[in-house]
Amino acid sequence: MPVAAPPTTKVPNFIDGRWVESRASEWLDVTNPATGETIAQTPLSSAAEVASAVDAAAAAYPEWRRTPPEDRIQPLFRLKQLLEDHIDELGRIITRENGKTFAEGKAELRRAIENVEVACGIPMMMQGYNLEDVARGIDEFMIRQPLGVVAAITPFNFPGMIPFWFLPYAVACGNTFILKPSERVPLTMRRAFELLEQTGLPKGVVNLVNGGKDVVNALLDHPKVRAISFVGSTPVARHVYARSGANGKRAQCQGGAKNHVIVLPDADMAMATQIISDSAFGCAGQRCLAVSVAVTVGEAQKTFRDAITEAAANLRVGIGLDDGVQMGPVITPKSKSRVESLIATGAKQGAKVLLDGRSAKIPKYEAGNFVKPTILDNLPATSELADTEIFGPVLSLIHADGMDEALAFLERSPYGNQASLFTSSGAAARRFRYEAPAGNIGINIGVAAPMAYFPFSGWKDSFFGIMHGQGRDAVEFYTEKKVVVERWAKEHSRKF
Repeated sequence: MPVAAPPTTKVPNFIDGRWVESRASEWLDVTNPATGETIAQTPLSSAAEVASAVDAAAAAYPEWRRTPPEDRIQPLFRLKQLLEDHIDELGRIITRENGKTFAEGKAELRRAIENVEVACGIPMMMQGYNLEDVARGIDEFMIRQPLGVVAAITPFNFPGMIPFWFLPYAVACGNTFILKPSERVPLTMRRAFELLEQTGLPKGVVNLVNGGKDVVNALLDHPKVRAISFVGSTPVARHVYARSGANGKRAQCQGGAKNHVIVLPDADMAMATQIISDSAFGCAGQRCLAVSVAVTVGEAQKTFRDAITEAAANLRVGIGLDDGVQMGPVITPKSKSRVESLIATGAKQGAKVLLDGRSAKIPKYEAGNFVKPTILDNLPATSELADTEIFGPVLSLIHADGMDEALAFLERSPYGNQASLFTSSGAAARRFRYEAPAGNIGINIGVAAPMAYFPFSGWKDSFFGIMHGQGRDAVEFYTEKKVVVERWAKEHSRKF
């Protein structure tokens, strides 16, 4: 029977199949970004609590590893249905603690469910390969085996989706798993783990430890943790990757982004405007695939500039549970101040503020962290904003005379998460996908988010590692290859 979780005031950890209140000496307030109200407290758990979770996962691993893959995926089938049944409830939790709209919360949960579905294919995805007679009478085959205890450290911006880039694949492959969600948004995964309790997973197979930097470093340093998955800012991704490597762990670390879209004059301007607006301002710009720089070519400079400014000005900003709201707040007052400061920096360095979202006030929600959509025109390539991840609802416009110049802007960027092109030319589209220096490419697509059966790619300072999250990359990451070369002497076989 599931063990009842403590009241929601203090967010508990989930270790060895039980909800336990943290022994942390410090707790952080979890606030609703739209209202400023405190809705919970999350613990800054200690390294000792991480060690308890690792011990539980390590104890559960031998039996879980020996469980046939067909049996390991049965809890995932049940989890898929539980997530479907509770998608509205989870969507409201996401809106309450993250600020995005209810529709956006449900959309990210749909992506989470998609990853659970794909991981249910592990009996086929985890298969190896073989060859008879690599030499006379000698056979050779490769098998995949789980690593052991693995961990994921996930960010605030997609509290329902990103943990499921990792969790279902890890456990389906036979590993045991520890999750450290963002301390800013612990409630979504708290509820998701309550649903996981109902799936029949043995105790210790999945564990949840809330906290901050100390929890992260304890996971990176613990000798029994074999692999780390991380999504967050580039500086932290670089730290996690380096410290994991120093401790002999494999790591996949998704970092920051500065995503460009090129708009050619032959683009369907109405479609491009709508899609790019959704990309730049959806989730208040707090996603690693948000378009943040639009490079207009030729006469698209005026037509797109005017159209996107009008579209952004008409977006309804407010609390995400209200009907008709299209964009919510940013996550914290500190984030709001940072975004507004960067807008001021862009203006000071030569950009023209066509639409100013600073000092936004939403009636009845004056304490919310609202920044309205902002458009900066003619941002100089020399501005620090050209390479700074704003992570807010700010779209910068840059003009290029041709495709060569437009692609040069992308080449100069230190990031390579996503790049998009809007055009009606097949030749331009082929050149773009061939040459654009980014891991996720969109052609007339504003958010080139890979389906769960493709890797969530990323290049340059947007990713550290080799194997990405999702799909076959996830299976490769969460298993290690063993090659067996076999020969049997003929004289022994004559006895049978």
